[in-house]
Amino acid sequence: MNYDENEDKRAVDRLFGGTSEPAATPDPISHDGPAPAPGVVHIPRRTDIDPVAAKRAERQVSMFFGFAMLAFIGFVVAFFAIPKDKIVFVPVIGNTNASNLTLGLGLGLGALLIGMGAIHWAKKLMSDVELSQERHDLAPDAATRAEAIEAISEGGAESGLFQRKMLRRSLIGAMALFPLPLILPLLDLGPRPDGQMKHTLWAKDMPIVVDVTYQKIRPEDIPVGGLVDAVPAILPTVEETTHNLNERAKSAIILVRMKPSEIRAQQGPNWDYEGILAYSKICTHVGCPTSLYEQRTHHLLCPCHQSTFDLADAGRVVFGPAARRMPQLAITVDSEGYLVARGDFTQPVGPSFWERT
Repeated sequence: MNYDENEDKRAVDRLFGGTSEPAATPDPISHDGPAPAPGVVHIPRRTDIDPVAAKRAERQVSMFFGFAMLAFIGFVVAFFAIPKDKIVFVPVIGNTNASNLTLGLGLGLGALLIGMGAIHWAKKLMSDVELSQERHDLAPDAATRAEAIEAISEGGAESGLFQRKMLRRSLIGAMALFPLPLILPLLDLGPRPDGQMKHTLWAKDMPIVVDVTYQKIRPEDIPVGGLVDAVPAILPTVEETTHNLNERAKSAIILVRMKPSEIRAQQGPNWDYEGILAYSKICTHVGCPTSLYEQRTHHLLCPCHQSTFDLADAGRVVFGPAARRMPQLAITVDSEGYLVARGDFTQPVGPSFWERT
């Protein structure tokens, strides 16, 4: 049987629905400008042929931007006018903070309206002529840069930003007010954190209790090598009164017990009690809670960034990014034999700030 190459090509055409005819040589592209996309018929929009419709679309876009400005102004007013502790009932959500709710609605609605205005602007007023362009080399050269600058200039002209004054002014106004909801909340950051971390709930003769159960602790309750998460006995009362966890974050400690002969150094004279040491639970790097204790080496590991502290050597940093040792709390026992604090920490707890020495 004679081999017929044309018959093979026709069989492929029948199978895949294509054509094996040689492709026609494309017409050279005119250098006067990009040619219209092949097979695409441009249908003018109403705003392209009706000036009244175009003006109406411009008013609609400006309305979106104008309402965005009002939303941002409402955010500013609510920030100063609504009490920070005011609670309101909202259907579905329930009781919620009125200030947070209003600020969230103001910021979210303003950003949404800017986006809606930009989309309506692009769909109704910006140029929508379909164009095709041959792929060019990616290597930048003077001609390419010149074309890019020309395209940006043409894009600005086609958007109508410079010709439509009302649209331009409303957009500038909305974008000018947009940063306010992002900047004003910085006023609520409160005092410097290093000053707040200098004092905790620990005081002279403050009972040490187990976290969660709030039971007092005797020295015999902690075996050698054991670790207990603890807090000051007054903490439950403070949390019930203030309804926040700030004091818990600052006052949390860990109790570890080792043989007194294994203690090489402490941050004060006789700060342990029969080998029981108390340290802050908060890592001095970025404030992560720590409880990973290795009995054999007496090392305490922070799970966040692997800072490691030697609790037998005054909480000294032996590895990781932490810049200072773990603060130690002086402890003793009261007349009933329960562990109590000798006073507050003598140094700030929590993360180390660059101002500290």
